[in-house]
Amino acid sequence: MNAWSLPQTAVIGGVTYPLHADYRDVLQIIGYLTDPDRPEYLRWRIAVALFYEGEVPSEHQQEAMEYLADFLVCGEREDKPSPKLLDWEQDAQVIVADVNKVAGIEIRAVPYLHWWTFLAYFNAIGEGQLSTLVSIRDKLRTGKKLEKWEQEYYRKNKSRVDLKKRYSAEEVAEQERLKRLLDGR
Repeated sequence: MNAWSLPQTAVIGGVTYPLHADYRDVLQIIGYLTDPDRPEYLRWRIAVALFYEGEVPSEHQQEAMEYLADFLVCGEREDKPSPKLLDWEQDAQVIVADVNKVAGIEIRAVPYLHWWTFLAYFNAIGEGQLSTLVSIRDKLRTGKKLEKWEQEYYRKNKSRVDLKKRYSAEEVAEQERLKRLLDGR
């Protein structure tokens, strides 16, 4: 992948496929890839089907998944995965506000915005709501002491700062079953 261009197509198994590269399409794909209700192989099959225009044959699925994984991170894989400090769904309003500020436009109003352009705007976010959230989450994760203003912010915005755990339907059913057992004492 070339950082100086915005890929619109990919060659998989010798066939050129147009890509659904708009940031909204990619965020939908990320939603499927992180869905706890589906097994991993199915998440990737759905993601590939959504990303490539046209059906990728099963013998080329692995290559298609690898290209998609590289595309998601602009071809820049990390040596080791970093801890989760952001949730695209939970933090959507804050992300949009800060990206809009960087881009100088309302990104939701444009008909098309390539994922890599969106990520460039996202990565250019400086001090703001999102950096405050991520910084406090990181300090809480590592057990570092929050400054007074951060403690106050956290107290007032606990539900916004704390990342919500996404449970599968099975886990929710088990939690409800256990709650009924405990309540029935």
